Amino acid sequence: MSKPTVAIVGRPNVGKSTFFNYVVGKRISIVEDVAGVTRDRIYADTSWRNREFTLIDTGGLEPQSEDIILSQMKEQANIAMQIADIIVFITDLKQGVTAADKDISILLKKTKKPVILVCNKADNIGKVSDDIYEFYSLGLGKPHPISSTNALGIGDVLDSIYENLPAKQDEVEDDETIKVAVIGKPNVGKSSLVNKILGENRVIVSDIAGTTRDAIDTYFENEKGKFIFIDTAGVRKKSKINENIEKYSIMRTLLAIERADVCLLMIDAKEGVTEQDTKIAGEAHEAGKGIIIVINKWDEIEKQTGTLEKYTEEVYARLAYLAYAPIIFISAKTGQRIDKLFDLIHNVANQNSMRISTSILNDVINEAIAVMQPPTDKGKRLKIFYGTQASTKPPTFVLFVNNKELFHFSYERYIINQFRKNFGLSGTPVRVIIREKKENKI
Repeated sequence: MSKPTVAIVGRPNVGKSTFFNYVVGKRISIVEDVAGVTRDRIYADTSWRNREFTLIDTGGLEPQSEDIILSQMKEQANIAMQIADIIVFITDLKQGVTAADKDISILLKKTKKPVILVCNKADNIGKVSDDIYEFYSLGLGKPHPISSTNALGIGDVLDSIYENLPAKQDEVEDDETIKVAVIGKPNVGKSSLVNKILGENRVIVSDIAGTTRDAIDTYFENEKGKFIFIDTAGVRKKSKINENIEKYSIMRTLLAIERADVCLLMIDAKEGVTEQDTKIAGEAHEAGKGIIIVINKWDEIEKQTGTLEKYTEEVYARLAYLAYAPIIFISAKTGQRIDKLFDLIHNVANQNSMRISTSILNDVINEAIAVMQPPTDKGKRLKIFYGTQASTKPPTFVLFVNNKELFHFSYERYIINQFRKNFGLSGTPVRVIIREKKENKI
């Protein structure tokens, strides 16, 4: 990750996420008029004047707070400041300089990094308010008045970021990077898994269900390859979604699934597969993503001969449509078997993007027809003339037949099973599209 990094910090509810969303051009961070909405570091790539950089939105800083979540938000913001090349410190012009602003300014000075002081919620950018002069007392240089909501004055801030960016380096996109979404209901250990992989407290972890509200991207590289892990908010039951924030989180999870190459469906070993798990799994399956079923907290299960095999059968019984997905039993807490995840992720990503030549595909189709004749109805027999692969991610095949009505679901399932038998296609859905073709035109 060679792009320069810019961290946005400040007290809760000063407009950090609104500024972030405007700059990156998307509604990535949740924006709600409630203090403490953004809890983790949110990353997004953006550019200004042909310079690319990574922008980080952080949870609001409350330097003196003893609250567990707020103190962890402070830790996350501190980590962001440590890895950032430039820090954008956002304050509230209408509230003036607060004690918390002064404490934050002291923290920022200690970083020895370029700090851009921003005064948000300015009513009139053209005419400088006398209130802005108070912010010079923070000792961070000239304050920039802006209105994030009205998108006023932001260009000046971006110019200041541009002027402080480190010397330009080659910024090469790598197509070999695998995007991995960690999905599942709340409190199954998604954040703990990401943290264990990264070896740092990348995502806030607590025993409070719903702690992670945003989907968060983290780049990771090891000897197995290059990955982007997307930790997502847990999807709750609809009856428990009382806040707009939770609705945004569900949307964020679904978007994370769409962006991913591979989804790690995490299930709590103690609870087994729940109705929520089946719904989340269904979203990943319908989206055509590679899927690995990850049974977490396996270290907390009492075991005897056949426990693993019996548990595997129960999982597939509840998730019958994911019979193609491999299962791995891990402990995010102890790190048990986590190293084996990377080979699985690579394999599933490759299977999801597999392309098969038309000649080999038709050899398998002809062999399948010879073993099991296509169905008949009222004296008419289904004929499969030939097939071709239309696309990947997931592997999608088009079969040309004489009559679509004769192609029963059971025979489609048989054909797909033959594809899996011959080509593998482990961990990925397989799509089959049926097209009619007149026999006399073959």
